[in-house]
Amino acid sequence: MKKLLLTRAFPEANIAAARARYDVTVRDMSEGLTASEANTALKEYDAILTTLGDQFSAEAFEGDLRCGVLANFGVGYNHIDADAAKAAGVAVSNTPNVVTDATADIGMTLILSTCRRAGEGERLVRADKWTGWGPTEMLGTHVTGKTVGIVGMGRIGQAVARRCHYGFEMPVIYFNRSRKDVDFPATQVDTLADLMGQADIVVVTVPGGGSNTNLIDATALAAMKPRGIFVNIARGDVVDEDALIAALQAGQIAGAGLDVFVKEPIVPDAFRAMENVVLLPHLGTAALEVREAMGQMALDNIIAWHEGRPLPQGV
Repeated sequence: MKKLLLTRAFPEANIAAARARYDVTVRDMSEGLTASEANTALKEYDAILTTLGDQFSAEAFEGDLRCGVLANFGVGYNHIDADAAKAAGVAVSNTPNVVTDATADIGMTLILSTCRRAGEGERLVRADKWTGWGPTEMLGTHVTGKTVGIVGMGRIGQAVARRCHYGFEMPVIYFNRSRKDVDFPATQVDTLADLMGQADIVVVTVPGGGSNTNLIDATALAAMKPRGIFVNIARGDVVDEDALIAALQAGQIAGAGLDVFVKEPIVPDAFRAMENVVLLPHLGTAALEVREAMGQMALDNIIAWHEGRPLPQGV
């Protein structure tokens, strides 16, 4: 029987489905694998169901490896050096599609929460500091009709854009490195600076790592409107956090909504200190049915590898 490592305690339904086919080891720890631990795992297991935080960097693929497939639990796989995996003969898959709507919903949560100061308002009520309704109290940004700018018009970007257009009558503009046609009203702009300058609300949905690292830097943020709202549901490393903190502290932009961070679960103290920043603990796909679907998709890729078939979601 093939040996399968689950690097986290995934949903019980996924663990049961895996155990029905394989000799399963569940690593019930919140911290991800270090590169050294990842290397050991690749030498000891036939297949690994991995996720964000596991450090499958180039050094993890050194030596004689037993593992034939890394099935990633999540659409983003910037924690895996895909080129090193390929060179070592290790197939890699991810879980697109099943995460799209859930992540887009969190994007809308952050847009609404940041614009309407929901986090700040809830803290006010919980602290028993609310003194009552007033004509000029807790004034935020009206969302309906505002121009939203999507950075990265892939599946998730389009799902956010559709919600904005059809649900909130928002004009949609987007920046994508390649030409991208969509089936709803939206305008592609030529440069990131164009998008940052024209949008009232900017939502980032590009993959993490590679050329997207620090894509949103001080220059990009400087192009935003003073009342602009910035939302990141992509990966933490897409944003220069120091530049974002500086822009917020200087009042260069009005607020930010963040579901991801560079060094998760570490969140800079400066973000926590600002009332105009909404912070979520990477909730993008945090719904049981979504996580179960992700786990099953990852397992289906492992089964395909085991049976000698192409990986349905190979990267």
